[in-house]
Parts: sequence; C-alpha cells; structure tokens
Amino acid sequence: MSGPPIPPLFEPLAHRPFSFYPPILHVQHNEWRFRRATWSEMLVVNTKSGEEIWISRRFIGEISQVDEPVMILGLTKELEYKSGQVLPHVRRVIEIPRAVNDSVPVRTEPLPQSAPVVGIKLESGAESRIGKLILVVVAIGIVGCLLIISFFRGGRDGSRITYAPVLQSDFSFTAQDDYFAVIRQLGQPAMDQWRSDKGEMQYRVLRYPDRGVAVILMGVERSKELYIGALDIKSWRPVHAVSLPDGRNTYSMLRSLPRF
Repeated sequence: MSGPPIPPLFEPLAHRPFSFYPPILHVQHNEWRFRRATWSEMLVVNTKSGEEIWISRRFIGEISQVDEPVMILGLTKELEYKSGQVLPHVRRVIEIPRAVNDSVPVRTEPLPQSAPVVGIKLESGAESRIGKLILVVVAIGIVGCLLIISFFRGGRDGSRITYAPVLQSDFSFTAQDDYFAVIRQLGQPAMDQWRSDKGEMQYRVLRYPDRGVAVILMGVERSKELYIGALDIKSWRPVHAVSLPDGRNTYSMLRSLPRF
C-alpha cells in the first residue's frame, strides 16, 4: 500500500537532498532527505549519520528558488538538536550576582591635595632666543610639508591627482536578496545588463556610477537571480561578497567573473 500523499510544500524535497538554513546547531553534517510529514511535523533523515528527527512545521520556512549547488530549506528560527529533540536555540546572558549585603566600598583615605601653582617668568634674553628658534623650526617644517604635499598632488594644475571610488557604507545584502531588494535600497540602476545566454548560470549586472559599483545577480533562470556581491566599476574588483548556504564565500567567484 502506498504511503500518504506528500504535501505540496514538500514536493520539491521528495527526490533530492537539501540543507537547512540556518543550520541546526549540534549537528555536524547539514544534508538531509525528506521522509514524511504530518499536519504539524516533518520527519527528515541525515544523509551521513542516518539519524531521523521530527521538526515542527511552524519552524519551516520557504524553499530556495536557486537549487545549485544544493537546495536550501529555510528555518524561521535558529534551532538546536538536544536530547533527541529539535528546539529553538536561546542565547542566554549570565549576570554575575552580587554577594548578599554587598555594598559599594566607601573611600576612607583623604584625597591628595593639589600642588600650589607657582608662576614662572621667563625674561632672560637666552630663553627668548630659544623660543624664537623653536617657532622658526616649526614654521620651516610646516612649509616643507606643504611643498611635498603640493608636489605629489600635482601642484596647482592638479595633473597628478587621481581619485578612486570607495564605498561609504557596507552593503547589507545577503545571498537571499533579489533584484527588487537591491533597487529598494539603492534605487534604479543607471544600466541594467545581462550576460550572454551561453552557460547554465545567468548573470545580471546593475551599474551605479554615482556609487562606483556594479551589483551582480546570478541564477539558473532570469526570473530567479539572487545577489552574489558587488564590483568596483573601474577596477572590476570585488568590494562586497556574501556567504552561500553551504558556507562558501562568493569573493573568488566575483574575482573570476569577466567584465561585461
């Protein structure tokens, strides 16, 4: 006799392994297979250890649209595996209690008396000449620094001045953000361009010349591309990267991406 039908929510998980995000704490191998589900729980099995655990469906989020290199099943809370159960992880802050009848110590020692201020008069000719000499040396040093700075910055015509774009604030994007999340934060790009249709992965670049960056999106389909980082428009070097659900960082992927 065949088993109960798979709920539509879990149909994509029926025939392939997947990973939880965020990963379940105290479980070393984050790769699972769907076993079955009820109206309130889902049973999964670890592909390495073979251990089966039940997870409440109220902790189950959405399935990722991009399934390469592995399908991701989101969790609504950070969970931990403890004593054969999966429970929400609670981060506790332990405060060291004070001893009973403990009080703030009272200072009984007298405060040190400040030394009396004694006026010093420098009226001798030798001391006056030393003071003038110090002023002259300081003035010569300031003028010399200004001349050196002026030379390396190109003098008055500014011919040697170069400017490099620098991000004023770190992006808050993650690997789960899509095109609409980018334009909500940065606005409409000056240029929206797709790479050639060749290859399995599709790349989309959103150029923001005023910020000096090009935002890169990637996906197996053009309607499901997600954020993987940002590049400096002039040097085409990564200025922001994100961590994928499998733990890898997109920095090396961005460095190898040719300009387009």
